[in-house]
Amino acid sequence: MSSAQQLLRAQRDLLLKWTCDHPAPLLRWLHDEEVLSPSFYFSLLEKPPSDAVAKALDTVCTSEESSQRFLEVLKEVQDYYCKDLHLWVDRHCGFDANRQPPSGDVKDEDEHKKPKGAFAKLFKRKNKGFSIRVEIKGKKDPKLRSQMMANLKVLISAHKTTLLKRMEELKCYSEGSREASNSASHIEIRYTDLFVTEDNDFTDSSQHEYFDLASRRARIYVHQSCQRIRPSQLLSPQETTGQPPKRVKVKGIAGIGKSVAVQRLVYEWAIGKSMREFTCIFDLCFRELNLIETPLSLLDLLGERFRYLKDALPNLFTEPKYLLFILDGLDEFKFFLDWNSRDKNIGIESKVTVSELIVALVKGNLLPEASIILTTRPSTEAPKHFFQRCCVVLGFEENQVKEYTTKFYKDREVAEKVYDYISNNDNIFVLSFIPLYCYIICMAMGEFFSSDTQDVGDFKSLELNPPRTVSEVYLCYLFTTVKHHALRGSAERSTQRSEVLSLAKQQLTNLGKLAYENLLQRKIMFSKEDLERYGVTPAEIQGTFLCQILHPLKEEAVDMFSFFHLTVQEHLGALYCALNLYSQEDITQALNLWCFGLHPPSTTSTLLRNIDPNVDMLDSLQMFTRFFMGLLRARLESQLDGLVDPSMEEENGVPAGLGLWFKDQFKDRKMKNETALNLLHCLMEFHMKETTTIAAPEIKKLNLFKMKLSIVDCAAMYYVLKFSPHTLQELNLGYSNIGNRGLHRLRPILHRCESLYLRYNCLDWQAAILESAILKSKECQVKKLFMCGNNLGPEGVNELWRALEQNSTVEELYLDITGVTEKGTENIVNCLGKNASLRILTIVGNEIGEVGRERLRELQKLRPDLRIIANFVDDLGLLQAYLGWVDEIRADRDQMDSVKNVDALQSVLNGLQGVAGKVEKGENAGKAMELRTKIEELLKSHMIGGR
Repeated sequence: MSSAQQLLRAQRDLLLKWTCDHPAPLLRWLHDEEVLSPSFYFSLLEKPPSDAVAKALDTVCTSEESSQRFLEVLKEVQDYYCKDLHLWVDRHCGFDANRQPPSGDVKDEDEHKKPKGAFAKLFKRKNKGFSIRVEIKGKKDPKLRSQMMANLKVLISAHKTTLLKRMEELKCYSEGSREASNSASHIEIRYTDLFVTEDNDFTDSSQHEYFDLASRRARIYVHQSCQRIRPSQLLSPQETTGQPPKRVKVKGIAGIGKSVAVQRLVYEWAIGKSMREFTCIFDLCFRELNLIETPLSLLDLLGERFRYLKDALPNLFTEPKYLLFILDGLDEFKFFLDWNSRDKNIGIESKVTVSELIVALVKGNLLPEASIILTTRPSTEAPKHFFQRCCVVLGFEENQVKEYTTKFYKDREVAEKVYDYISNNDNIFVLSFIPLYCYIICMAMGEFFSSDTQDVGDFKSLELNPPRTVSEVYLCYLFTTVKHHALRGSAERSTQRSEVLSLAKQQLTNLGKLAYENLLQRKIMFSKEDLERYGVTPAEIQGTFLCQILHPLKEEAVDMFSFFHLTVQEHLGALYCALNLYSQEDITQALNLWCFGLHPPSTTSTLLRNIDPNVDMLDSLQMFTRFFMGLLRARLESQLDGLVDPSMEEENGVPAGLGLWFKDQFKDRKMKNETALNLLHCLMEFHMKETTTIAAPEIKKLNLFKMKLSIVDCAAMYYVLKFSPHTLQELNLGYSNIGNRGLHRLRPILHRCESLYLRYNCLDWQAAILESAILKSKECQVKKLFMCGNNLGPEGVNELWRALEQNSTVEELYLDITGVTEKGTENIVNCLGKNASLRILTIVGNEIGEVGRERLRELQKLRPDLRIIANFVDDLGLLQAYLGWVDEIRADRDQMDSVKNVDALQSVLNGLQGVAGKVEKGENAGKAMELRTKIEELLKSHMIGGR
């Protein structure tokens, strides 16, 4: 027998013929077996299929070892290919006694009668290329059963091949049909792992889902206490039971990567690399399920959705434990789901409405042994008690942002430039953890940072002056999108921005009006008729820049569309408003309406007439309002020329007028923390010194207590407050989780804060060093400093003692539960003995030991005017404050996750136990006992997950 190398060389053309139409399984397995290097493998994925297989074969044939391994891989993947290849493998690679020769053929669907009905028509494009023929239905005869199993194997292989062809291109965003692209979209190349963790959030939020997610990430990232879950591990055994969950819910905001994650999961199963315990996976999209108006059975649904599996379904359902259903996008389902309905006896042939079918599947009334993965946005109700595992997708971590950027571009130099731009800009960096924002940034920045960019016009200027704000990034993305299509094939790459935008003026105006008017109604899905009412023709979408903006259901029978992300709708709506609100009065009336729900008594603007936003939805307009401010500045700075109506005259004094409006809000209005923070962001997006200089001095106090703040929130605070010349009476950032990075962003203004609350902010010894430098500053005006609940450690507090030796302003210092040890008291006597301003020092909840307590007694002798509180029982007010804190935790489950209060509670308990018996009676003793009892009960309760 000839060698493997000789065999492959001799049979090369035949093997190429059999595998060239569908090389993915073969190439992936060759890569995983290290026959093909990663770089070579990725390069093959971007080539035409026949070229990819030809080059792979040429590489394999260079040695006998690689040729032999190729034959071994071919045996593993033969079921993806034709009957002739199976016979060739049996002949040349050794017959597998456990494998029956195939008897069912996969034929083109045109040879068979096409099914009828709207739902069947919906899927006729997806399934093109496969049908089935099961000739043997008997099960009792061993030969017939063997034949049936062989046919079933062929059908499952056909199913896998169909899924692979559908999922190879990563179509997570509307990238359109660009002829030339700087990005590689194959799922093997582009896909980047997401940060997925268990969902322990029992609270619902009415705020914009982006800000809610930012809060959750702020809590989780700093502590690193959560379990990361890869999409392929969603059905892995649970720690508590040791059993895999049957029902899994995966939630996350729009654009966070839910659909892409399950798309990757299906791809990995289809290619034979994960979840191999399942015989079959059925992926169903709720957008498509919206089309089913009449009752049908599960067999009907799957038979039309996966037509080539129709005859095999009864056999597959005999063992439902080997089946997985993926239900993607519950938030897009238009039918009502009655989760409280009485359980019905529903079988796979029972004809019910599609909503009843979904409820029965999720609740386990139908196929309880089957596994379910359901994805949804946080705003959609899907009761947690129906699921054994609930997960939340948090997007990317920093290293994954870099990985995504590297994968996005074929040009490594461009990738490095764009990532440097992202990582060095706080505002943009915070956006990048959402994969869709990463996509927008990469799309917007790519050609501006490309190596062949000409040094002229708008293109080079962006590299010299990169966007500073979120709205600038989106405007850059929009311009890039319009320019790409407007100038396709044109040699005039330096065409001015105004000329490019003017080409799309009417379309952008129509889109903006559609976006704005429907945003205020919370409408995100549009029919063909909806678009046409706004002058948008669906037929124009493909082949124009609209394919980057509107996301159609890519099926023949569907005429539903949406903006491909909520923020794109918000941005275009804000653009429409920025182009049509000219007078100072209209602009301030609009802000009153969007920020506070105040209707203008009278207005000349059609944008503000007959608008009635629900007060409860004002928080969801925050991003829209920020976009508006950024785009208003762009108009004032002539960046929107080409879109602006030349007949409209720019009104003078808009920046000053806006400054007075913001000043009035901070001066006279009592507002929620979220609203105050949003106004700071609006000022940062507007980014005009004249406006901020007028508004900022009116901010005397800023209370963002328990607001989970990101680095971009800190950037907004810094931007505005740096324009205020006076002392800030109070800056309360307690329980905000800003971390060291956020504190560093705020550093230039912290010396002007008389009362500075930094309690429970995930700060460590580096933050203590930063704060020490502030206290040493000659300009320091800090009088009260609250650092409780941060892990400063002995190194950090020793820095603070040294700073206080030189400081003459701090009167009160609170260091409860900051990780102070005996070592952290080494220089306290020497340093604080020389300080003359400090009047109160609390240091409870720290294990300073007897030596540390002796040092405090020595300090007390040197400084009799300094009140030192080292034990909880020393101060009744302190005990009462901690009792209130414990009651808050009991009432608010979210606090347990946000600041690692389990550890803090244990520290308090240790402190109380350390002084047990020293105070036997009195009010202090009673409160101490009450506090101790409540903490013990809380730590033992299920409120903290049974820790």
